[in-house]
Amino acid sequence: MKHPPKVPQLEGILFADDRIGLTWLIVAAIATVVLWQIPGGNYILYPFTILATWFHEMGHGLAAILLGGKFQQLQIFPNGSGVAYHSGTLFLGPIGRAIVAAAGPMGPPIAGAILILASRSFKNASLSLKILGSFLIISTFIWVRSLFGLVAIPLIGLMILGIALRAPQWIQGFAVQFLGVQACVSTYLQLDYLFSASAGPGLHSDSAQIQQQLFLPYWFWGGLMAIASLLILVQSLRIAYRSPMPRKL
Repeated sequence: MKHPPKVPQLEGILFADDRIGLTWLIVAAIATVVLWQIPGGNYILYPFTILATWFHEMGHGLAAILLGGKFQQLQIFPNGSGVAYHSGTLFLGPIGRAIVAAAGPMGPPIAGAILILASRSFKNASLSLKILGSFLIISTFIWVRSLFGLVAIPLIGLMILGIALRAPQWIQGFAVQFLGVQACVSTYLQLDYLFSASAGPGLHSDSAQIQQQLFLPYWFWGGLMAIASLLILVQSLRIAYRSPMPRKL
């Protein structure tokens, strides 16, 4: 009796069984686009706007800490705007101050990329939701000082923790992918800010602050951050959804 030939490269190999397919990420992206187009969709996405602002301002603050400064406080307001205050002398002088300014706009795409990378596995998706929800709550006690932020940020954190602890696996997987897409898309919803010199009366935009430290016009730095955000998104998708890595039995 003849037996089928052996395929050596498949012997002793088992593919992970907890991977989340690309389909849910596509659904999350389509849902985002649709919600931005329909009346009232911006209200549905409002919590994600606040979360993106939190990513932005935490980017400023954490970068300041890493460069030897002190992250004093974070304020978030009902209109979706926010501000982070830091003090102290930063390492690298003007370069350090430019890095802190750039860390705000780059915060959401970096956070989004991390969430997208975690979304390949149900186990990692659940863990990332638990970490994000916990950090939102912890940051409230340490840095958040605006009344709106003191209510909104821990509420969002509790909702994310609730999904991580109570929701079925498929909902957790969709949630982490949807959050990742929202964080990445938020960069392109603020393109006018990246290419603006002003952030309001008497305030400089992050791009303009980089210009003050490193020369070259603010629009150059805004364009550079927009391109970097796109590359981060594309690379995270490429890594997360390349061919599944097998593991030995």
